[in-house]
Amino acid sequence: MKSIVLILLLTIFISAKSINIAVAANVSYAIEDLIKSFKKSHSDIDVQTTVGSSGKLTAQIRAGAPYSILISANMAYPKALFKEGLTKDKPKVYAKGSLALLTTRGFDIESGLKSLTNSKIEKIAIANDKTAPYGVAAKEALENAKLYNRLKAKFIYGESVGQTLLYTLNAADAGLVAKSLLYSPKMAKYKEGRDWISVDKSLYTPIEQGAVLIKGASSDANEFYNFLFSKEAKKILKAFGYGV
Repeated sequence: MKSIVLILLLTIFISAKSINIAVAANVSYAIEDLIKSFKKSHSDIDVQTTVGSSGKLTAQIRAGAPYSILISANMAYPKALFKEGLTKDKPKVYAKGSLALLTTRGFDIESGLKSLTNSKIEKIAIANDKTAPYGVAAKEALENAKLYNRLKAKFIYGESVGQTLLYTLNAADAGLVAKSLLYSPKMAKYKEGRDWISVDKSLYTPIEQGAVLIKGASSDANEFYNFLFSKEAKKILKAFGYGV
């Protein structure tokens, strides 16, 4: 509750030309490039972002947090807000995300998820399926690979897929993360085929990521929302490994 009050107080100091966007953790790197591109033609609009798990951001919107747009990691949360009458219109899919298996400890991951059965891999980072759509996908993939129950004791849970990436880099032997996070310049030293591989997409339901305008959003927010579905935005999202 304190965090909601703080957000409300902060908005008092934000100009009329500012918009605040709730951004799912898997988009935390791509959003920087999206904003830079948007501001080339809208330099007068200040774009603020709050990054977190889709579930937590949705809960904040329900509690009155002054976000103009929700950029979610799935369609379920935006659809729920629409059904509750908290949005201006129906949500739309802006990208399709995918899972990757990452290790920074030099383990052989050539055999995909089966690699996680290696006895030397003692901790596996995974997003919480209660708050993070990528956690839902990771759990589904492991269940379909008949590995979930076998590996469950090794899991350490991140509240968001962004936190899961941090755990993978610092505390775990391997992790299931959003593929999009691996295309950031900050992650360039980790190479596909050596440090990370894509998880077989047949093992989990396609991750359709949705965005929606929150009721009361300004015309400036509407400008950014429309930009999110533009050719330029799709080009950026594709560069971060998303399907568009």
